[in-house]
Amino acid sequence: MVNSTARVIRVAEHGDVSVLQPTTIPRPIPRPTEVLVKIAYAGVNYIDIYERSGNYPTPAPLIPGREGSGEVVEVGSEVQGFKIGDRVAFMSQNTYSDYAVVDTLHLVKLPDNVSLETGAALVLQGLTAVGLVRKGYTIQKGDWIVVHAAAGGVGLLLSQLGRLLGAHVIGTVSTEEKAALAHANGAEHVVLINNGYEALEKKVRELTNGEGVHAVFDSVGQATFESSLNVVRRLGTLVLFGSASGAIPPLNLVRLAGKNVKVTWATVYNYITTHEEFNELIGDTLEYLEKGQLKFAIHKVYPVEDVQQAHLDLEGRKTTGKLLLKIQ
Repeated sequence: MVNSTARVIRVAEHGDVSVLQPTTIPRPIPRPTEVLVKIAYAGVNYIDIYERSGNYPTPAPLIPGREGSGEVVEVGSEVQGFKIGDRVAFMSQNTYSDYAVVDTLHLVKLPDNVSLETGAALVLQGLTAVGLVRKGYTIQKGDWIVVHAAAGGVGLLLSQLGRLLGAHVIGTVSTEEKAALAHANGAEHVVLINNGYEALEKKVRELTNGEGVHAVFDSVGQATFESSLNVVRRLGTLVLFGSASGAIPPLNLVRLAGKNVKVTWATVYNYITTHEEFNELIGDTLEYLEKGQLKFAIHKVYPVEDVQQAHLDLEGRKTTGKLLLKIQ
């Protein structure tokens, strides 16, 4: 049964977690090129926090959420390849909700052996990680790379992919527990950064004979940026894809001239502008998953009523892997 209304988590005005409040609105109606999905699980990501707090240019009121999984319950008149009853994963907006309208550009059927939980975990973070190592910096066998926040959702995937592609992975983490997890997921060396990032710089010098790493994958931002520039080698690449610790300060590009460093800001949305690009990356992600080469660690599944706690845990860096909201 498709309801005429949807229960959602709504942000009436930007602020702390208290602005995440449940309400009921009319159910969205799909356009001809869209499907309506009854959402089972929604992913919780830092972009949700940026939008909620006002650090991202999304006007309030808003419904957070950029990904999810569930069942197709209505199909637009021009949609091909999808039908009512299909189990799907997707990227969309407003996914802290019972229902979402999804363009088929960002929609994939889930294989029978992939659960809806894993489906909700694999889209945004999975495509981000695969896109980063394909288009942000193409990892070569023997490369040295640094992965900041190596026990986070994308960090764990990047470490696994780095190992799979033959790189030496150096991960940064904040606790011994996270260090063990990063090791288990492909980080050859792990550096605790409780007392700052000098330990990382020293470790990189030791491991690379002072040359530095070929690439740094940095989702932390303000706290890591200086060390990321310091540890990358001549003609190396710094790939920025988040700012969990705060915005990066203005950069004088002349600073990059000493080592001819390439700095790029990467987002999954820039990698996926066509259905073919989406199919390529999601196909590779699912292939890695089905071959057992990529594992998605789900930290916790929160009832949607506990959405405030989910945000607090993610902001407080108390989590590893993926956080999900159970909608249905």
